[in-house]
Amino acid sequence: MSRRKITVIGAGNVGASAMAWAAAAELGDIVLVDIVDGLPQGKALDLAEGGPVLGFDADLTGANDYDATANSDVVIITAGLARKPGMSRDDLLAKNKEIVGGVTKEVAARSPNAVLIVVSNPLDAMCHVAKHVSGFPRERVIGMAGVLIPRASARSSRWSSACRLKMWSHSFSAATATRWCR
Repeated sequence: MSRRKITVIGAGNVGASAMAWAAAAELGDIVLVDIVDGLPQGKALDLAEGGPVLGFDADLTGANDYDATANSDVVIITAGLARKPGMSRDDLLAKNKEIVGGVTKEVAARSPNAVLIVVSNPLDAMCHVAKHVSGFPRERVIGMAGVLIPRASARSSRWSSACRLKMWSHSFSAATATRWCR
């Protein structure tokens, strides 16, 4: 039985973390792609060397082009610029639209049946870009932003420390968090 193929585009902190979590959970074989020569190869090698100790045997590959991504089942797009001080959302959108659009074009051509998980910011706009460029149905273009709203709400003084601990140690929705912490 063949394993799923997962591609992570962008070898920064988010991309490398996504690769590490996917490898540790044995979700499939993973390709990490970045434009910086040697960066994805080094991160893939570092993580692969920990596989025997951590108990996973995923095939981890680093690449600077998209050929290694062919026939991926899932593509996680983390590529893009981080927002710098003084940079407006519109400035970030303009820069990352070009990056995410280019990445999406490359992966959609090589993996036409993949599910795209977009993490790049601004998330709502980048999901729209990925959907439009890929031509994939909306069910196959997903945005992932974490638990930002419940986490921010949990910092407010009206919620107890026990509640915050319970929330951070479980996977939950905002509605569930509100019910738990009343």
